[in-house]
Amino acid sequence: MAVPSKHNASRRTRAIVVALLLGVVVGLGLHMAGPAAYEPASRCASLLTGLFLRLVRMIIAPLVFATLVSGIGSLGDGAQVLRIGGRILLWFVVASFLSLLTGLVAANLLQPGAGFTMPLSAANTGLAQAHFDPVEFVLHVVPTSIFDAMGRNDILQIVVFSVLFGLALPAVGKGAQRMILPWTGELARIMLRMTDMVMYVAPIAVFGSVMGSVAHSGAGILGTFGLFLCKFYATLGVLWALLTAMTFCVLGRRVFVLARTLLQPILLGFATASSESVYPLLVERLEQFGVPDRISGFVLPLGYSFNLDGSVLFQSFGALFIAQVYGIHMPLGQQVAMVLVMMLSSKGIAGVPRAALVTLAAVMPQFGLPEAGLALILGIDHFLDMARTATNVLGNGYAAAVAARWEGVLENRQLAEGE
Repeated sequence: MAVPSKHNASRRTRAIVVALLLGVVVGLGLHMAGPAAYEPASRCASLLTGLFLRLVRMIIAPLVFATLVSGIGSLGDGAQVLRIGGRILLWFVVASFLSLLTGLVAANLLQPGAGFTMPLSAANTGLAQAHFDPVEFVLHVVPTSIFDAMGRNDILQIVVFSVLFGLALPAVGKGAQRMILPWTGELARIMLRMTDMVMYVAPIAVFGSVMGSVAHSGAGILGTFGLFLCKFYATLGVLWALLTAMTFCVLGRRVFVLARTLLQPILLGFATASSESVYPLLVERLEQFGVPDRISGFVLPLGYSFNLDGSVLFQSFGALFIAQVYGIHMPLGQQVAMVLVMMLSSKGIAGVPRAALVTLAAVMPQFGLPEAGLALILGIDHFLDMARTATNVLGNGYAAAVAARWEGVLENRQLAEGE
Protein backbone atom coordinates (compact mmCIF):
# COMPACT_ATOMS: atom_id res chain seq x y z
CA MET A 1 0.00 0.00 0.00
CA ALA A 2 1.44 3.30 -1.09
CA VAL A 3 2.23 5.94 1.47
CA PRO A 4 2.36 9.71 0.95
CA SER A 5 5.74 11.14 0.05
CA LYS A 6 7.81 12.97 2.60
CA HIS A 7 7.38 16.22 0.64
CA ASN A 8 3.58 15.97 0.46
CA ALA A 9 3.31 15.02 4.14
CA SER A 10 5.47 17.97 5.23
CA ARG A 11 3.53 20.36 2.99
CA ARG A 12 0.23 19.12 4.42
CA THR A 13 1.51 19.56 7.97
CA ARG A 14 2.60 23.14 7.27
CA ALA A 15 -0.78 23.89 5.68
CA ILE A 16 -2.61 22.65 8.79
CA VAL A 17 -0.43 24.77 11.10
CA VAL A 18 -0.93 27.87 8.95
CA ALA A 19 -4.69 27.26 8.83
CA LEU A 20 -4.77 26.88 12.61
CA LEU A 21 -2.98 30.21 13.16
CA LEU A 22 -5.08 32.01 10.54
CA GLY A 23 -8.24 30.66 12.19
CA VAL A 24 -7.20 32.23 15.51
CA VAL A 25 -6.34 35.61 13.93
CA VAL A 26 -9.46 35.83 11.76
CA GLY A 27 -11.68 34.57 14.59
CA LEU A 28 -10.40 37.27 16.94
CA GLY A 29 -10.98 39.91 14.29
CA LEU A 30 -14.54 38.75 13.68
CA HIS A 31 -15.27 38.62 17.40
CA MET A 32 -14.13 42.22 17.77
CA ALA A 33 -16.40 43.20 14.85
CA GLY A 34 -19.45 41.98 16.75
CA PRO A 35 -22.29 39.47 16.28
CA ALA A 36 -23.29 40.88 12.90
CA ALA A 37 -19.90 39.76 11.58
CA TYR A 38 -19.13 36.59 13.49
CA GLU A 39 -22.54 34.90 13.37
CA PRO A 40 -22.52 34.45 9.56
CA ALA A 41 -18.84 33.50 9.78
CA SER A 42 -19.62 30.90 12.44
CA ARG A 43 -22.28 29.37 10.18
CA CYS A 44 -19.78 29.26 7.33
CA ALA A 45 -17.21 27.70 9.67
CA SER A 46 -19.72 25.05 10.74
CA LEU A 47 -20.35 24.25 7.09
CA LEU A 48 -16.65 23.88 6.30
CA THR A 49 -15.91 21.72 9.31
CA GLY A 50 -19.11 19.71 9.01
CA LEU A 51 -18.49 18.84 5.37
CA PHE A 52 -14.96 17.68 6.12
CA LEU A 53 -16.04 15.53 9.07
CA ARG A 54 -18.85 14.02 7.01
CA LEU A 55 -16.42 13.16 4.22
CA VAL A 56 -14.13 11.44 6.70
CA ARG A 57 -16.93 9.63 8.54
CA MET A 58 -18.11 8.36 5.18
CA ILE A 59 -14.83 6.46 4.96
CA ILE A 60 -14.57 5.22 8.56
CA ALA A 61 -16.93 2.22 8.61
CA PRO A 62 -15.71 0.48 5.41
CA LEU A 63 -12.10 1.26 6.30
CA VAL A 64 -12.39 -0.20 9.82
CA PHE A 65 -14.14 -3.29 8.47
CA ALA A 66 -11.65 -3.79 5.62
CA THR A 67 -8.49 -3.21 7.67
CA LEU A 68 -9.67 -5.32 10.59
CA VAL A 69 -10.78 -8.30 8.48
CA SER A 70 -7.61 -8.07 6.39
CA GLY A 71 -5.49 -7.77 9.51
CA ILE A 72 -7.04 -10.79 11.22
CA GLY A 73 -7.02 -12.81 8.00
CA SER A 74 -3.35 -12.01 7.41
CA LEU A 75 -2.47 -13.00 10.97
CA GLY A 76 -3.62 -16.52 10.21
CA ASP A 77 -4.97 -18.66 13.05
CA GLY A 78 -7.16 -17.60 15.93
CA ALA A 79 -4.41 -18.30 18.46
CA GLN A 80 -2.29 -15.53 16.96
CA VAL A 81 -5.22 -13.14 16.99
CA LEU A 82 -5.86 -13.93 20.65
CA ARG A 83 -2.19 -13.48 21.49
CA ILE A 84 -1.91 -10.08 19.83
CA GLY A 85 -5.33 -8.99 21.05
CA GLY A 86 -4.62 -10.09 24.61
CA ARG A 87 -1.29 -8.28 24.71
CA ILE A 88 -2.60 -5.06 23.26
CA LEU A 89 -5.71 -5.04 25.45
CA LEU A 90 -3.42 -5.37 28.47
CA TRP A 91 -1.47 -2.39 27.14
CA PHE A 92 -4.74 -0.47 26.78
CA VAL A 93 -5.77 -1.25 30.37
CA VAL A 94 -2.41 -0.09 31.74
CA ALA A 95 -2.50 3.08 29.63
CA SER A 96 -6.08 3.85 30.70
CA PHE A 97 -5.31 3.39 34.39
CA LEU A 98 -2.21 5.53 33.97
CA SER A 99 -4.30 8.24 32.30
CA LEU A 100 -7.03 8.20 34.94
CA LEU A 101 -4.55 8.22 37.81
CA THR A 102 -2.56 11.04 36.19
CA GLY A 103 -5.72 13.13 35.97
CA LEU A 104 -6.67 12.25 39.53
CA VAL A 105 -3.27 13.10 41.03
CA ALA A 106 -2.94 16.30 38.99
CA ALA A 107 -6.41 17.52 40.00
CA ASN A 108 -5.62 16.92 43.68
CA LEU A 109 -2.27 18.70 43.43
CA LEU A 110 -3.14 21.58 41.08
CA GLN A 111 -6.66 22.23 42.42
CA PRO A 112 -8.02 23.48 39.05
CA GLY A 113 -11.39 24.34 40.64
CA ALA A 114 -9.85 26.72 43.19
CA GLY A 115 -11.02 30.29 42.71
CA PHE A 116 -14.30 29.35 41.04
CA THR A 117 -17.51 29.93 42.95
CA MET A 118 -20.73 28.46 41.61
CA PRO A 119 -24.04 27.90 43.41
CA LEU A 120 -25.70 24.54 42.99
CA SER A 121 -28.21 24.89 40.20
CA ALA A 122 -29.93 22.92 37.53
CA ALA A 123 -28.39 24.68 34.55
CA ASN A 124 -29.12 22.97 31.28
CA THR A 125 -25.98 21.82 29.49
CA GLY A 126 -27.71 20.32 26.49
CA LEU A 127 -25.89 17.03 27.01
CA ALA A 128 -27.52 13.63 27.08
CA GLN A 129 -28.66 12.47 30.49
CA ALA A 130 -27.70 8.88 31.17
CA HIS A 131 -26.50 6.54 33.89
CA PHE A 132 -23.82 4.00 33.24
CA ASP A 133 -25.33 0.52 33.28
CA PRO A 134 -22.84 -2.37 32.91
CA VAL A 135 -25.57 -4.68 31.55
CA GLU A 136 -26.59 -2.15 28.92
CA PHE A 137 -22.93 -1.58 28.05
CA VAL A 138 -22.31 -5.29 27.42
CA LEU A 139 -25.51 -5.57 25.36
CA HIS A 140 -24.54 -2.51 23.36
CA VAL A 141 -21.21 -4.08 22.40
CA VAL A 142 -22.98 -6.64 20.17
CA PRO A 143 -24.70 -5.05 17.14
CA THR A 144 -28.23 -6.05 16.22
CA SER A 145 -27.35 -5.18 12.62
CA ILE A 146 -23.95 -4.48 11.14
CA PHE A 147 -25.56 -2.09 8.66
CA ASP A 148 -27.10 -0.11 11.52
CA ALA A 149 -23.72 -0.03 13.30
CA MET A 150 -21.99 1.16 10.13
CA GLY A 151 -24.68 3.74 9.54
CA ARG A 152 -24.04 5.19 13.01
CA ASN A 153 -20.25 4.71 12.79
CA ASP A 154 -20.37 2.77 16.06
CA ILE A 155 -16.72 1.70 16.08
CA LEU A 156 -17.08 -0.76 18.96
CA GLN A 157 -19.90 -2.68 17.27
CA ILE A 158 -18.10 -2.66 13.93
CA VAL A 159 -15.01 -4.03 15.67
CA VAL A 160 -16.99 -6.91 17.23
CA PHE A 161 -18.57 -7.88 13.92
CA SER A 162 -15.30 -7.56 11.99
CA VAL A 163 -13.35 -9.65 14.52
CA LEU A 164 -15.94 -12.42 14.40
CA PHE A 165 -16.04 -12.22 10.59
CA GLY A 166 -12.25 -12.45 10.37
CA LEU A 167 -12.10 -15.37 12.82
CA ALA A 168 -14.82 -17.21 10.88
CA LEU A 169 -12.99 -17.01 7.56
CA PRO A 170 -10.56 -19.92 8.19
CA ALA A 171 -13.44 -22.14 9.28
CA VAL A 172 -15.06 -22.04 5.84
CA GLY A 173 -11.95 -23.06 3.90
CA LYS A 174 -9.16 -21.58 1.83
CA GLY A 175 -11.49 -20.71 -1.03
CA ALA A 176 -13.32 -18.10 1.01
CA GLN A 177 -10.06 -16.65 2.28
CA ARG A 178 -8.66 -16.39 -1.25
CA MET A 179 -11.79 -14.56 -2.33
CA ILE A 180 -12.48 -12.29 0.68
CA LEU A 181 -8.99 -11.23 1.81
CA PRO A 182 -7.90 -9.74 -1.55
CA TRP A 183 -11.26 -7.94 -1.72
CA THR A 184 -10.94 -6.42 1.76
CA GLY A 185 -7.32 -5.52 1.05
CA GLU A 186 -8.29 -3.66 -2.10
CA LEU A 187 -11.21 -2.01 -0.29
CA ALA A 188 -8.76 -0.71 2.32
CA ARG A 189 -6.52 0.66 -0.46
CA ILE A 190 -9.46 2.43 -2.06
CA MET A 191 -10.54 3.94 1.26
CA LEU A 192 -7.02 5.20 1.93
CA ARG A 193 -6.86 6.72 -1.55
CA MET A 194 -10.15 8.47 -0.81
CA THR A 195 -8.54 9.67 2.41
CA ASP A 196 -5.73 11.33 0.45
CA MET A 197 -8.35 13.12 -1.64
CA VAL A 198 -10.31 14.28 1.41
CA MET A 199 -7.17 15.46 3.23
CA TYR A 200 -6.62 18.14 0.60
CA VAL A 201 -9.49 20.06 2.20
CA ALA A 202 -8.29 19.42 5.78
CA PRO A 203 -6.62 22.86 6.15
CA ILE A 204 -9.89 24.55 5.12
CA ALA A 205 -11.78 22.56 7.74
CA VAL A 206 -9.16 23.36 10.38
CA PHE A 207 -9.42 27.06 9.57
CA GLY A 208 -13.21 26.94 9.79
CA SER A 209 -13.28 25.01 13.06
CA VAL A 210 -10.84 27.25 14.91
CA MET A 211 -12.13 30.48 13.39
CA GLY A 212 -15.71 29.68 14.36
CA SER A 213 -14.84 28.83 17.97
CA VAL A 214 -12.66 31.91 18.49
CA ALA A 215 -15.12 34.22 16.71
CA HIS A 216 -17.91 33.08 18.99
CA SER A 217 -15.98 33.02 22.30
CA GLY A 218 -13.23 35.56 21.72
CA ALA A 219 -9.97 35.82 23.65
CA GLY A 220 -11.79 36.68 26.85
CA ILE A 221 -12.82 33.13 27.54
CA LEU A 222 -9.21 32.03 27.23
CA GLY A 223 -8.28 34.73 29.73
CA THR A 224 -11.01 33.74 32.19
CA PHE A 225 -10.24 30.04 32.05
CA GLY A 226 -6.60 30.40 31.05
CA LEU A 227 -5.26 28.95 34.29
CA PHE A 228 -7.56 25.94 34.07
CA LEU A 229 -6.50 25.35 30.46
CA CYS A 230 -2.83 25.64 31.41
CA LYS A 231 -3.24 23.12 34.22
CA PHE A 232 -5.09 20.69 31.97
CA TYR A 233 -2.56 21.00 29.16
CA ALA A 234 0.30 20.58 31.64
CA THR A 235 -1.35 17.41 32.96
CA LEU A 236 -1.64 16.06 29.42
CA GLY A 237 2.03 16.93 28.93
CA VAL A 238 2.90 14.72 31.90
CA LEU A 239 0.80 11.93 30.39
CA TRP A 240 2.57 12.29 27.04
CA ALA A 241 5.89 11.90 28.85
CA LEU A 242 4.64 8.80 30.72
CA LEU A 243 3.24 7.20 27.55
CA THR A 244 6.48 7.96 25.72
CA ALA A 245 8.47 6.39 28.56
CA MET A 246 6.25 3.27 28.42
CA THR A 247 6.78 3.02 24.67
CA PHE A 248 10.52 3.68 25.00
CA CYS A 249 10.74 0.50 27.07
CA VAL A 250 9.58 -1.42 23.98
CA LEU A 251 10.85 0.58 20.99
CA GLY A 252 13.95 2.21 22.44
CA ARG A 253 15.08 5.43 20.76
CA ARG A 254 12.82 4.81 17.75
CA VAL A 255 9.95 6.15 19.84
CA PHE A 256 11.21 9.67 19.08
CA VAL A 257 11.17 8.92 15.35
CA LEU A 258 7.65 7.60 15.79
CA ALA A 259 6.57 10.78 17.58
CA ARG A 260 7.83 12.87 14.65
CA THR A 261 6.09 10.58 12.17
CA LEU A 262 2.81 11.03 14.05
CA LEU A 263 3.08 14.82 14.09
CA GLN A 264 0.72 15.38 11.16
CA PRO A 265 -2.20 13.24 12.43
CA ILE A 266 -1.67 14.71 15.92
CA LEU A 267 -1.96 18.24 14.52
CA LEU A 268 -5.04 17.29 12.50
CA GLY A 269 -6.66 15.73 15.55
CA PHE A 270 -5.78 18.78 17.63
CA ALA A 271 -7.28 21.17 15.09
CA THR A 272 -10.50 19.24 14.34
CA ALA A 273 -11.06 17.77 17.84
CA SER A 274 -12.21 14.54 16.16
CA SER A 275 -10.43 11.19 16.38
CA GLU A 276 -12.49 9.95 13.44
CA SER A 277 -10.96 12.58 11.16
CA VAL A 278 -7.48 11.22 11.90
CA TYR A 279 -7.99 7.47 11.56
CA PRO A 280 -7.23 7.03 7.84
CA LEU A 281 -4.24 9.37 7.97
CA LEU A 282 -2.94 7.58 11.08
CA VAL A 283 -2.98 4.26 9.21
CA GLU A 284 -0.86 5.82 6.45
CA ARG A 285 1.67 7.37 8.78
CA LEU A 286 2.12 4.20 10.80
CA GLU A 287 2.80 2.31 7.59
CA GLN A 288 5.38 4.93 6.72
CA PHE A 289 7.03 4.29 10.10
CA GLY A 290 7.13 0.54 9.43
CA VAL A 291 3.99 -0.87 11.08
CA PRO A 292 2.47 -3.49 8.72
CA ASP A 293 -1.11 -3.01 7.59
CA ARG A 294 -2.25 -6.21 9.26
CA ILE A 295 -1.09 -4.91 12.65
CA SER A 296 -2.41 -1.34 12.40
CA GLY A 297 -5.62 -2.68 10.84
CA PHE A 298 -6.15 -4.84 13.90
CA VAL A 299 -4.88 -2.56 16.69
CA LEU A 300 -6.26 0.85 15.70
CA PRO A 301 -9.96 -0.09 15.59
CA LEU A 302 -9.55 -1.65 19.02
CA GLY A 303 -7.72 1.45 20.21
CA TYR A 304 -10.52 3.71 19.04
CA SER A 305 -12.83 1.88 21.42
CA PHE A 306 -10.52 1.00 24.32
CA ASN A 307 -7.53 3.35 24.28
CA LEU A 308 -8.61 6.99 24.32
CA ASP A 309 -6.02 8.18 26.83
CA GLY A 310 -6.73 11.90 26.60
CA SER A 311 -10.47 11.39 26.99
CA VAL A 312 -10.16 9.15 30.05
CA LEU A 313 -7.71 11.55 31.71
CA PHE A 314 -10.32 14.26 31.26
CA GLN A 315 -12.87 12.09 33.08
CA SER A 316 -11.04 12.14 36.40
CA PHE A 317 -9.57 15.64 36.01
CA GLY A 318 -12.92 17.15 35.00
CA ALA A 319 -14.89 15.38 37.73
CA LEU A 320 -12.58 16.63 40.48
CA PHE A 321 -12.56 20.12 38.95
CA ILE A 322 -16.35 20.27 39.25
CA ALA A 323 -16.24 18.86 42.80
CA GLN A 324 -13.76 21.57 43.81
CA VAL A 325 -15.85 24.32 42.18
CA TYR A 326 -18.91 23.30 44.23
CA GLY A 327 -16.90 22.64 47.38
CA ILE A 328 -17.76 18.92 47.40
CA HIS A 329 -15.23 16.85 49.30
CA MET A 330 -14.46 13.48 47.74
CA PRO A 331 -12.56 11.05 50.01
CA LEU A 332 -9.76 9.03 48.47
CA GLY A 333 -11.84 5.85 48.53
CA GLN A 334 -14.62 7.54 46.59
CA GLN A 335 -12.11 8.86 44.07
CA VAL A 336 -10.70 5.37 43.52
CA ALA A 337 -14.21 3.97 43.08
CA MET A 338 -14.93 6.71 40.54
CA VAL A 339 -11.80 5.79 38.60
CA LEU A 340 -12.90 2.14 38.44
CA VAL A 341 -16.33 3.13 37.11
CA MET A 342 -14.73 5.45 34.59
CA MET A 343 -12.51 2.61 33.38
CA LEU A 344 -15.65 0.84 32.20
CA SER A 345 -17.77 3.78 31.12
CA SER A 346 -15.00 5.30 29.02
CA LYS A 347 -14.70 2.26 26.78
CA GLY A 348 -16.29 2.74 23.42
CA ILE A 349 -16.28 6.56 23.57
CA ALA A 350 -17.09 7.75 20.08
CA GLY A 351 -14.27 9.55 18.29
CA VAL A 352 -16.35 12.73 17.85
CA PRO A 353 -16.31 16.10 19.60
CA ARG A 354 -17.84 16.27 23.13
CA ALA A 355 -18.21 12.49 23.49
CA ALA A 356 -16.04 12.66 26.64
CA LEU A 357 -18.39 15.25 28.14
CA VAL A 358 -21.40 12.99 27.60
CA THR A 359 -19.61 10.08 29.26
CA LEU A 360 -18.58 12.27 32.19
CA ALA A 361 -22.19 13.42 32.55
CA ALA A 362 -23.23 9.77 32.84
CA VAL A 363 -20.81 9.05 35.71
CA MET A 364 -21.07 12.23 37.80
CA PRO A 365 -24.53 11.69 39.36
CA GLN A 366 -23.40 8.37 40.84
CA PHE A 367 -20.89 10.27 43.01
CA GLY A 368 -23.04 13.23 44.00
CA LEU A 369 -21.56 15.67 41.51
CA PRO A 370 -23.99 18.14 39.90
CA GLU A 371 -24.28 17.66 36.16
CA ALA A 372 -24.90 21.42 35.94
CA GLY A 373 -21.18 21.85 36.64
CA LEU A 374 -20.46 20.80 33.08
CA ALA A 375 -21.81 24.20 32.00
CA LEU A 376 -18.50 25.60 33.27
CA ILE A 377 -16.59 23.46 30.82
CA LEU A 378 -18.83 23.79 27.78
CA GLY A 379 -17.54 27.21 26.83
CA ILE A 380 -13.94 26.08 26.50
CA ASP A 381 -14.54 22.41 25.77
CA HIS A 382 -13.47 22.82 22.16
CA PHE A 383 -9.97 23.74 23.33
CA LEU A 384 -9.99 20.89 25.84
CA ASP A 385 -11.21 18.46 23.20
CA MET A 386 -8.43 19.51 20.83
CA ALA A 387 -5.81 18.43 23.37
CA ARG A 388 -7.73 15.28 24.34
CA THR A 389 -7.94 14.18 20.72
CA ALA A 390 -4.25 14.81 20.05
CA THR A 391 -3.43 12.64 23.07
CA ASN A 392 -5.74 9.88 21.84
CA VAL A 393 -3.96 9.89 18.49
CA LEU A 394 -0.53 9.70 20.11
CA GLY A 395 -1.58 6.84 22.41
CA ASN A 396 -3.03 4.73 19.61
CA GLY A 397 -0.06 5.36 17.35
CA TYR A 398 2.25 4.19 20.13
CA ALA A 399 0.09 1.11 20.75
CA ALA A 400 0.18 0.01 17.10
CA ALA A 401 3.97 0.33 16.94
CA VAL A 402 4.35 -1.56 20.23
CA ALA A 403 2.18 -4.41 18.92
CA ALA A 404 4.29 -4.59 15.75
CA ARG A 405 7.51 -4.75 17.78
CA TRP A 406 6.10 -7.46 20.06
CA GLU A 407 5.29 -9.53 16.98
CA GLY A 408 8.73 -8.91 15.50
CA VAL A 409 7.35 -7.35 12.32
CA LEU A 410 8.19 -3.66 12.84
CA GLU A 411 10.12 -2.54 9.77
CA ASN A 412 12.96 -0.06 9.90
CA ARG A 413 11.96 2.40 7.21
CA GLN A 414 14.52 5.07 6.35
CA LEU A 415 11.74 7.35 5.04
CA ALA A 416 10.37 7.67 8.55
CA GLU A 417 13.83 8.04 10.01
CA GLY A 418 14.52 11.02 7.76
CA GLU A 419 11.49 13.04 8.76
